Amino acid sequence: MPHALIVEDDAHIRDLIVLHLGLEGLETTAVADGRDALERVSTTPYDLVLLDLMLPGVDGISICRALRRSGPNQDVPVLMLTARREESDKVLGLESGADDYLAKPFGIRELVARVRALLRRPRASQLSTTTPDPVNPAERPISVHGVEIDPARRRVRVRGEEVELTAQEFRLLHLLASHPGIVFSREALLSRVWPDHTFVTPRSVDTLVKRLRRRVELTPADPKLVMTIWGSGYKFADV
Repeated sequence: MPHALIVEDDAHIRDLIVLHLGLEGLETTAVADGRDALERVSTTPYDLVLLDLMLPGVDGISICRALRRSGPNQDVPVLMLTARREESDKVLGLESGADDYLAKPFGIRELVARVRALLRRPRASQLSTTTPDPVNPAERPISVHGVEIDPARRRVRVRGEEVELTAQEFRLLHLLASHPGIVFSREALLSRVWPDHTFVTPRSVDTLVKRLRRRVELTPADPKLVMTIWGSGYKFADV
């Protein structure tokens, strides 16, 4: 039974989410305080985190960044909930490491659909334990421009240093580095990196690219590996 942590200070919304996720067959733990949530994500593994942006104690952005840095929930799917509708708030949530974003007030059917989609995604820890097909080219290690990718073990080294990536970051890097010099449109990347998710937008690609550059580029503001092709999309530096 998947275990979801619900971090929401509005009691009515919190109880509503608990009810409907329970009907979906999820075990739920619900908290209302950011400090309580931060302690839980640092010690207890979850299959899903629903995280309100504005919380007493510690805000949702800080919690999301903390769980992505270390602990048992580095690759847990995170659905950010917030009453703010500005695009800047959405981008901030996604850049902090959230996988999806839902603005209040939201419909329960949409919430449940997004939860299902997030739970279907393979997590990085699951990918790392998958037994590779030795004749599958997609599992062969890649080495290009100082970036070494081992898909079978889901390991990445950049300039000799091991780099931790989320599942989405890994899929994006692996796709681009497997085809150096080939330009992928945002729409193509959406279909390859989010194959079963209908709620993301082309802006989600831009946000993910920014996160990936912070992991692999010497100077993220002046990228030499993950290149922007204005008006077209993105590519990995040609060999």
